[in-house]
Amino acid sequence: MLTALLLAATVQVGLERVEAQAGAPLRGKRIGYVVHAASVTTDGRHGIEVLRGLGIDVRRLFTPEHGLRGRAAAGEKVASGRDAETGLPVVSLYGERTAPRLEDLEGLDALVFDLQDAGVRFYTYAGTLVLCLEAAAEAGVDLVVLDRPNPLGGERVGGPLSDPADVVKRSLVNMTPGPLVHGLTLGELARVVNARLAKPARLTVVPMTGWRRSMTWLETGRTWPVPSPNLRTAEAALAYPGTCLLEATNVSEGRGSEAPFLLLGAPWLKAELLASAARAPGYALEPVRFTPRPSEAAPRPKHVDTELAGLRVRVTDAQAARPFDLGVSLLRALRAQHPEFAWRDGNGASLDRMVGTRRLREALERGDTVEAILGADAADHARWLDERRPALLYD
Repeated sequence: MLTALLLAATVQVGLERVEAQAGAPLRGKRIGYVVHAASVTTDGRHGIEVLRGLGIDVRRLFTPEHGLRGRAAAGEKVASGRDAETGLPVVSLYGERTAPRLEDLEGLDALVFDLQDAGVRFYTYAGTLVLCLEAAAEAGVDLVVLDRPNPLGGERVGGPLSDPADVVKRSLVNMTPGPLVHGLTLGELARVVNARLAKPARLTVVPMTGWRRSMTWLETGRTWPVPSPNLRTAEAALAYPGTCLLEATNVSEGRGSEAPFLLLGAPWLKAELLASAARAPGYALEPVRFTPRPSEAAPRPKHVDTELAGLRVRVTDAQAARPFDLGVSLLRALRAQHPEFAWRDGNGASLDRMVGTRRLREALERGDTVEAILGADAADHARWLDERRPALLYD
């Protein structure tokens, strides 16, 4: 019965729509392809194979954080070069630069953007999209987004807006508009951003069929495509906007373990105490012990080779899950209960950069309640839901 339900609910993504339309709207265009390991069809074929099989003239590949094959660790710079499997030149957008240059777009008619996002501003692919829009507008080439699901759905929003760039420096993790959890697909986000540019790009979004705003990943009927080395499951995606905030602390966010972003811990952590204090809708927290080990995905995890007391996050209700609420609750309880807790960089600037504002850190340091911290963003969320409406592509 479950299998039949999933098959009936299968979502067709933008790449598959292009294939179904025999290459439209890309036929006859010389394209650059912004692509990574998760740019696949539901049966696992990679987008490069699909587009070239349709006779699309793919001239150049552009790759985000983690590289074309998705193997580079978080924050690891990726070099430009040539792809050994396809022979195509590769321009890294996470190396010496983060945006395409005019010369990178020379000879192209369109830049095609086909990345699987995580639905939260600090996941760098959203920032890469903004920079590609700006570069395409400057170069006078089309920007075509092949849309994919937001794994958090299209109704969940949470967290603060970013501060202006003169307060928190603009970077890939904090440059998109709206709350931290924005509730948009990348196609919709592109429409919001493009409408705000002084010089908009010639933007086309190839929308999905079958996707609804209420959908969690399981309801799409699609296999989780692993968009980055440590975001390995759809369950982890539903915790990631909250548990990833621990990156800015001396608490492990699970890198180097079998379940990054679903495990958290430290040698001094009082697991039972934390589990009783840190609560958010849709999650259960179970005391565990684990030992982070170095790997290709996490070469230098926190507390490496040390057994940690920690918690396993389990999503008990995907529809109710509020990941940012979970992250705030964890940070608030850790500060209150554990004198060993500290910002990883000493002053919390890394948290400011991640969430795009100082307000969260300052509220935590004042000892504001979780309810007060979350409530402070309510008016911004209401405005965002209204402002984004013209850009929505799905019910």
